[in-house]
Amino acid sequence: MRDKVQSHRDLKVWQLGMDITEHVYQLSKSFPREETYGLTS
Repeated sequence: MRDKVQSHRDLKVWQLGMDITEHVYQLSKSFPREETYGLTS
């Protein structure tokens, strides 16, 4: 039986997306400051 989804946060795809986001933030912390502006544009 499947668990009932009560929120978007219950979705595996959302959870994986958040994991990826956290990894990207950790990696981008080590970038030179001028590189961060290129990422956001």
